[in-house]
Amino acid sequence: MPTLIKSISGIRGIVGDGFEPEVIVRFASAFAKFCDYGKIVVGRDTRITGEYVNKILCGTLVANGCQVIDVGIVPTPTVQIYVEELKANGGIVISASHNPNEWNALKLLNSDGTFLRPSEAKQLFEIETSIKPVYKKWNEIGSYEFINDADNLHIKKVLNLDIIDTKVIRSKKFKVLVDAVNGAGVKILPKLLEELGCEVTKINCDENGIFPRNPEPVPENLTETIKFAKKHNFDLTIIVDPDVDRLVLLQENGEPFIEEYTIVLATDFVLRKNPGPVCVNLSTTRAIEDLAQRYSSKVFRSPVGEINVVEKMKQVGAIIGGEGSGGVIYPQLHYGRDALVGIALVLNLLAETGKKLSEIKKELPQYFILKDKFETTDTNFDELFEKFIDNFQNEKINKEDGLRIDFDDHWIHLRKSNTEPIIRLIVEAKTPEQAQHFMNHYKKLLKKLM
Repeated sequence: MPTLIKSISGIRGIVGDGFEPEVIVRFASAFAKFCDYGKIVVGRDTRITGEYVNKILCGTLVANGCQVIDVGIVPTPTVQIYVEELKANGGIVISASHNPNEWNALKLLNSDGTFLRPSEAKQLFEIETSIKPVYKKWNEIGSYEFINDADNLHIKKVLNLDIIDTKVIRSKKFKVLVDAVNGAGVKILPKLLEELGCEVTKINCDENGIFPRNPEPVPENLTETIKFAKKHNFDLTIIVDPDVDRLVLLQENGEPFIEEYTIVLATDFVLRKNPGPVCVNLSTTRAIEDLAQRYSSKVFRSPVGEINVVEKMKQVGAIIGGEGSGGVIYPQLHYGRDALVGIALVLNLLAETGKKLSEIKKELPQYFILKDKFETTDTNFDELFEKFIDNFQNEKINKEDGLRIDFDDHWIHLRKSNTEPIIRLIVEAKTPEQAQHFMNHYKKLLKKLM
């Protein structure tokens, strides 16, 4: 069957196998109506299908009477910033994030510059299933404007944050390796780092639209980058996904810092300056709670998904938040995962402490996380989870997003997939051996209950 996935963030699929021109036209027309035929910001990553999707998308929006502001090849957070800056009715990012070359997507933003809330997504999909587009006459069509060097605004806003001390960062002249996986970060990341006085070495920073490896920035996909980093003397290695909302780091010795700890590191720096509420999702490391306790700060958790974290952050007045996938959300800049602000916070921490990243890592709470998934023919996940809970009635249970159970020495998170009979299982403990032991134990228990 052709592949097309509808979700709260928009639509994505394999180009030529579900993600087709007519699909783009239909969803663009629906989004135009959703935005009341107003101003819409459009941006994209580098993948080779991006240009053709962009032309169909922008043309359709103009035909519907919209005012289109095209910001070109930029990170997802840059589009979010422009929606806010221009007071647009919405935004569309043409990017399938960390999916491979053959995928593309339309990621949809509301007038706040955040991803659609569940109620908004429901409204959009109702429009999409019922709309019969009526395009404007020749003298009533919308308009199209292209903004060159749109990344400059994003960089300027990061450098102007009150929490960022550009002078102390520049004084260190950090040697930094950047791996942008030939995605939307190929220009903006070196530009930001050079503005901060860094000596930049680039790999996988070609704007050719072809990802040289699986673009998800997890250690098993980063073997060549790790190998290169270990051969050279960098203070820090920065790795992002194609749309630059996830930040992954390598230490000065080339060893992975582990993506779960990006948000821990950024939170450490922010809480040193200004203790306050922190918000992360239910799948993020417990190290965040241990760290927050050092600063007498409270951690709030939300279901998985950027918009869920953002909504919770607004509710509790969080001063920083994010996800364990390497996503840092700093609301003083904007409400969205943003690798650029994460980079600035990390460099500032390194500059002010004068410590190496490996030294700071040792000072952080130490946990080890394992993630797995497995198929099941049992489609009644809620019933399965209730059977599972029966074994742990005296423990701390959270049912907001699947099932999370916290024990004294570890925690687990079980989530069902919305698109296939898959259970995702995350386990975190104090040592790798303990994490593996608990992972094996819970997988056996789940299979027994199926």
